[in-house]
Amino acid sequence: MPFDPRQRPLSAPEARVLATLLEKSRTVPDSYPLTLNSLVTGCNQKTSREPVMQLTDDEVLQALETLREQALVVEIGGARVARWEHNFERGMGVPSQAAALLGLLMLRGPQTAAELRLNAERWHRFADTSSVEAFLNELAERGDDKGGPLVTLLPRAPGARESRWAQLLCGPVDVEALQAAAGGGGGAPAAPALQARVQALESDVAQLQATVRRLCAELGLDPALDLDSALSPPGQE
Repeated sequence: MPFDPRQRPLSAPEARVLATLLEKSRTVPDSYPLTLNSLVTGCNQKTSREPVMQLTDDEVLQALETLREQALVVEIGGARVARWEHNFERGMGVPSQAAALLGLLMLRGPQTAAELRLNAERWHRFADTSSVEAFLNELAERGDDKGGPLVTLLPRAPGARESRWAQLLCGPVDVEALQAAAGGGGGAPAAPALQARVQALESDVAQLQATVRRLCAELGLDPALDLDSALSPPGQE
């Protein structure tokens, strides 16, 4: 039976290790399977990761051992050093297109179907957003005999144009926590960041106003005039 996250969800380090193997198998096939050092570096890279993590060698090895017990990764013995590869499609019972979407959701967090299509460019080229949605819907409607749903469509956040999708490999999604982290909780969690942005914008505006007043004084212009009029060439309104 395929992996069932309802019985034993992946931990955050396990999901990062598994998704990194998925990513590197598609984006840098010449250096795949990965050594432990390469895998740790990939897990901890600061781009295309949400959240950014700092996993140690021991933490990655522990995650690999657990994933191997669940038949989701395989160790490849080498002459000098062991390498690791994923067994995601077979272990999860999903096609490669769905595996790409699940890998991106594990690496980058919830995303819209359009964002997934864009981010999947180096993993798999989807013809259009509707094809992405078709695979997501299949993953969301998986029956119990296949391990249950692997993704879920989140409620649309306030002010958002599209709903985001989230993976369920790490267990049920805490929607309120995700909205708060994204600044969409509509309350106190977003207030400090918003206040800081407003203060920064107010400071920029004040500096611009001071610059305009100084230039007007040097040019002998009235600062109270309409700025467009003041900057228009002579003879034009």
